[in-house]
Amino acid sequence: MKAGNCIYGCASDMPSVIPVFPLPEALLLPRADMPLNVFEPRYLAMIDAAVASNRIVGMVQIDEAAPARPCGPELRQVGCAGRIVSFAETGDGRYMITLTGIARFRILDELPFETPYRRCHVTAEPFACDFRTATPPIDRTAVLRVFCNYLKSQHLEADWEAVGRASDEALVNALAMMAPFGPAEKQALLEAPDLTARAEVLVAIASMALAAAPAGKTLQ
Repeated sequence: MKAGNCIYGCASDMPSVIPVFPLPEALLLPRADMPLNVFEPRYLAMIDAAVASNRIVGMVQIDEAAPARPCGPELRQVGCAGRIVSFAETGDGRYMITLTGIARFRILDELPFETPYRRCHVTAEPFACDFRTATPPIDRTAVLRVFCNYLKSQHLEADWEAVGRASDEALVNALAMMAPFGPAEKQALLEAPDLTARAEVLVAIASMALAAAPAGKTLQ
C-alpha cells in the first residue's frame, strides 16, 4: 500500500510506536476511510505531531469493563492504524481530517505518559493479511440482503448502482463502519481474521439486531 511517500508493504514496515485515539464505537478498517472532527487540545496536539512525522494514528476502542488507568480508560488490545490523507483547519480551532486504514495492530504495551496524548508500542504481525491486495471470497448475496434490510429498518435509500460497483471489501467495510452496533460488536468485526469472517460476523450481528427490533421500530 502506498501512502504519500511511505510504503507499507508488510507488517514489519509499520511503525512500532504510534499515537492512539481512543474513541468508543468507532471502527476503522484497512483500506477504508474515516472522517474525524478533532477538537480536544490533546488530540489536536496528537494530529500536529502525526502530520509532522509519518501521519499515522491508531484508532482503538475503550475497554469499558476494565478498571481505568491513571492515564485514562483501559484500551482494547486490537486497533487499526490509519494514515492522515486529508487535513483542514476550521475557523474555530478544530481539525477536519480523514484517516485511511492501513492495518490492524495489537498493543504490546503503553508508553509512559510523556505527551498530552497516549502512545503505544504495537505490532501488526498478527494481521499480515491486511497488507495483501487479494481479498478472500464472501457471501455477497447474504451481505446485500442484510444491507437492504438494514436500510429499510432505518427508512434509508441506497445508490444501488454504486453498491453494485463496490468491491466485496468496500461493501463489507462500509456496512460494518456505518452500522450503529455497540462496542463489543464493533470489536468483533475488527478482530475477524479476514474479510470472509468479517462478512459472516456482519451478517450474524445484523440479522440478530433486525430480529430483535420490535415490529414497526427501527434500529438505534
